Amino acid sequence: MTVGEPPVVWSLTEADAHAGWRALSWSAGPDGELAVLLVQRRHLSPSEYVKGWPGWGTANPFDAELVIVPARGPERRIPVDAIGLRPQHLALLPQSRFLLAAGRAGQDADGTWRDNAVVYSPEGRPEAALCLGDDIAALVSDARGSIWTAYGDEGIFGAHPQSREGLAGWNTAGAATWVPPHRFPEGPVHGLTAATEGPYAWLAWSHPRGTFLTRIDPATGRAAGYRCPLRYVDGLAVRGDRAVLSRREHDEPFTELVRVDLVDGECVITDRQRVPLPGRVVMQCGQGRDGTLWLRAGDTWVRIEV
Repeated sequence: MTVGEPPVVWSLTEADAHAGWRALSWSAGPDGELAVLLVQRRHLSPSEYVKGWPGWGTANPFDAELVIVPARGPERRIPVDAIGLRPQHLALLPQSRFLLAAGRAGQDADGTWRDNAVVYSPEGRPEAALCLGDDIAALVSDARGSIWTAYGDEGIFGAHPQSREGLAGWNTAGAATWVPPHRFPEGPVHGLTAATEGPYAWLAWSHPRGTFLTRIDPATGRAAGYRCPLRYVDGLAVRGDRAVLSRREHDEPFTELVRVDLVDGECVITDRQRVPLPGRVVMQCGQGRDGTLWLRAGDTWVRIEV
């Protein structure tokens, strides 16, 4: 079944594109806002192997602008100067602060892990540097300012202690506040996407035995798992006992939406739709907030309700 294009929330304007701006990392906030980091084209170098913005390298340090598109009211732009990392992930924090994080974290000769994330003030000034583990595949912040991460296989089978756990929770001082109660099963594992739903954090990950959704209650540390019959997902949003998942056709202008009921530790499929989108879809295209799935399609963002 194919349905119509979902409504557009925001797009990079022709004026911005003509002025040399390109949209790099992005995030949806817990109050329904969209945040997009704009970088001048001259600071970016495309990858030969990775399609779209996830493959762009940066000439550090570089200046940028953070665009905040609130649910209501005019957008704001915050200059961010001398960024010294490749910001693969962006997250909004309480008190109008924000976080930029690189996916990888290197080690010094003595084994110390280098910082790969920076917390910024509302004015775009660095406040703190921290390490959030190695090979971050997905990252989301919650309304209280905790940071939730899922890792790629190089992190899970690497040396960083939190990355080896596969999933982690952090505070903005860089201290790990949550790890999974059980080790991942043996074999290749990879983090996929992240979401929040009220007080809960959701992290999706894949394994040869299938795709799994993990719901974490930060208040108690308890985690609940749901087995998903899909081979992979790149977007997730949850509302109560229902969820919507997206599965992209890489670098194509459409996605598959799969709606499920969450029943007794399982995802029971109730509907599947192929949805056209206003641009091509690549990695890190989805993020869920309180029952709303945000999708990036090229330089355009849309919202889909559970």
